[in-house]
Amino acid sequence: MAAGSGSRFGEKKQFKLLKGIALYFYSLNKFLLCKDINEIILVVPENRVANIKKEVANIKKTKRVLVVSGGYRRQDSVKNGLLFVSSRSQLVCIHDGARPFVSQKLIKQSIIACSKNDGAIVANPNFDTLKICEKGYVKKTVDRSNVWMAQTPQVFWKIKLLDAISISEKKNMEVTDESSMMESLGYKVSVVRGDYNNFKITSRDDWERAANIIT
Repeated sequence: MAAGSGSRFGEKKQFKLLKGIALYFYSLNKFLLCKDINEIILVVPENRVANIKKEVANIKKTKRVLVVSGGYRRQDSVKNGLLFVSSRSQLVCIHDGARPFVSQKLIKQSIIACSKNDGAIVANPNFDTLKICEKGYVKKTVDRSNVWMAQTPQVFWKIKLLDAISISEKKNMEVTDESSMMESLGYKVSVVRGDYNNFKITSRDDWERAANIIT
């Protein structure tokens, strides 16, 4: 998934060069190298499709890589990508193009977990105290004991995810990840312990952190 507007960052950071390489390529490369992945659908803004196709064409690869346009919302982009998935692929692994440090181990573990359930997500337990705040004041403290911070990859059975997307459209649901749709329908989604370095770049501080990690 690389179709975001980058509104919080101030620009489309997924195409910004990090140490001389476009950010999206770091995660794309991990999926290219992963033997458990058969094909890749790269979802980008419509006005970037032609340029990204040229970039991808120059990459040495042994599996099919398609570049397609995204939609207005995340779920629209996910649906657009799913429409191009091969009929042979029953599981789909969704990852954020702005998470450059995903590992092949996490990809593999999430796929294995999904194969035994309706879906699987990568997440980490939260250790910080959580506060609900309104108008600059603390309203209440949230129990953190069972709170986990979701990451990607998120893996689902393709037919079940398409069903969840269809129902969410009828209900005009707004979601921030695919698991939310699956959960709302009662699907069983398992959790794979993530990696704190598998963070999503959303701010300039995140960008600096990523730059310091890459050697």
